[in-house]
Amino acid sequence: MNFNLEQYSKKINKSAAAGKLLESITGLCEKIDKDRINLMEVCGTHTHEIFKSGVKTILPKKIRLRSGPGCPVCVTPGSYIDGAINLAKDKKFIVTTFGDMLKVPGTVSSLKAEHNAGADVRVVYSPEETFDVAAANPDKNVVFLSVGFETTVPASAFLIKAAEARNLNNLYIYEANKTVPKAILAIAKHPQVRLDGFILPGHVSVIIGANAYKQAAAESKIPAVVCGFEYIDILLAINTLLALIYEKKAEVVNEYPRVVTVAGNRIAQSAIEEVFESCDAEWRGIGVLAGTGLRLSEKYKKYSAAEKFESIIQAGRQAGVGGKSAATESACKCGQVLLSLIEPPQCPMFATACNPVNPAGPCMVSSEGVCAAYYKYGAPGADIEL
Repeated sequence: MNFNLEQYSKKINKSAAAGKLLESITGLCEKIDKDRINLMEVCGTHTHEIFKSGVKTILPKKIRLRSGPGCPVCVTPGSYIDGAINLAKDKKFIVTTFGDMLKVPGTVSSLKAEHNAGADVRVVYSPEETFDVAAANPDKNVVFLSVGFETTVPASAFLIKAAEARNLNNLYIYEANKTVPKAILAIAKHPQVRLDGFILPGHVSVIIGANAYKQAAAESKIPAVVCGFEYIDILLAINTLLALIYEKKAEVVNEYPRVVTVAGNRIAQSAIEEVFESCDAEWRGIGVLAGTGLRLSEKYKKYSAAEKFESIIQAGRQAGVGGKSAATESACKCGQVLLSLIEPPQCPMFATACNPVNPAGPCMVSSEGVCAAYYKYGAPGADIEL
């Protein structure tokens, strides 16, 4: 909590390119007839770079950077975790997952707690590793927790295609995949959220392409900019957004052309389209958003843990109902944080009952979570304006 942002602000101020962008940003701010300009960075990686680099401290006060639900771990509902926990408790199962899912709290436990109690929960760095685990353990049901946005979904698709090619009948995925463009539109239309522009995620955009956001921008009448991950990328995106706002253009601009194309990665998209189909999805703290999820298509449904082991998963979800104390349930404000309705320091649990060692909510658990960013970099009085 005592991280000093001054060194990073000085680094930015010494950059000639950053200086020119800041001059332009300041000029555009003066031209825009608004008391406050609310820009949401959708990606958690952007959130951490904004804090680490000190971008917030050098922008005109008129600009309010808001952190959105751009962390897939953070928006995974507790009921999903409860279902995964019940699979892990069964000795007939091996559960594989990315490491940042381990400490995410369900309503009664976490995967880390169950692992410590003897459950076979294994951290993998790629879904592909699950294939080897399943091949080496033919007497076990091996389930990969497929949690992520379009960035990681192709890897899950290729895992399923490999299982089909090898006729590996003990490998499954438990789907909690989500898509970004429709979620952005839902956030833009939320009655309590007031936004003037979106800073779009670079990683996701590599897969889906810049054009994937055009419908959301047109329907919401809110401009958006695809952005890289260095502080200079973020300043460039802010400058471009301000120009679009001033000109009243609800367009999508790609300011990350060195990596992101207009059409995206068609091979990855084809794999997703073949293996998955669109569905409604629950976003933790936000609710069900229509058409923002991906589940296995009819052809590959036999690899769905949610279908094959529905009774075990539902039993876990039912066990979780009412399992969390009323005090914790009402005190944790992750849902409001994910919608940028409040800042983490406004949550009564922030930095007290909820911290990285003992996280109460997913926004503090994930390395990309906004609460974790505030805890690590947030200097009270420097860049937190409540």
